Amino acid sequence: MPGVAAYTLRMITTAYCKHFARYNRWQNESIYAAAAKLPDGTRKRNMGAYFKSIHGTLNHLLVADWLWLSRMTGEPNAVISLDQELYTDFDELARARVTADDRIDRFVASLTPVRLAEFIAYRRLSGNRAEIVQPLSLALMQLFNHQTHHRGQVSTLLMQCGIDPGVTDLPAMPADFASPAFGQ
Repeated sequence: MPGVAAYTLRMITTAYCKHFARYNRWQNESIYAAAAKLPDGTRKRNMGAYFKSIHGTLNHLLVADWLWLSRMTGEPNAVISLDQELYTDFDELARARVTADDRIDRFVASLTPVRLAEFIAYRRLSGNRAEIVQPLSLALMQLFNHQTHHRGQVSTLLMQCGIDPGVTDLPAMPADFASPAFGQ
């Protein structure tokens, strides 16, 4: 693990985390706005994705974010499985997404280089339940990368429904797009 820790310490900075927190908020707002154009039945239709539907995949992203935030902050969470449906109502899910993004932003705003260098310990929800110890910086990379991965799946499902999710490229994020917790 020392090689991983040293590498992520050089690569992951508080500025990196703030940039990706802004990007995630921007993209979550975009993807939810696109999904809101669909009828509820279409959002919940099994389209063969890993979490079956647009709604199921958006729920999974929230589940994972709650889980990672809990691992990083030590706060408890109500997650029992990775496919847990937290909210059946899309509007409630969307409000919970904003709240989760607010939590991510506040956490990221609190980071220092010392905190990024610390290790966290946790156990997976399923499979091998052995304790995992890793740098906080690596856990943050996972949180941001995981969101991008599943939002990409949702973008594909939206396109299959005739809804263009818009530009998703990181360099296209508006320069003035700000976090309520730390600005730009």
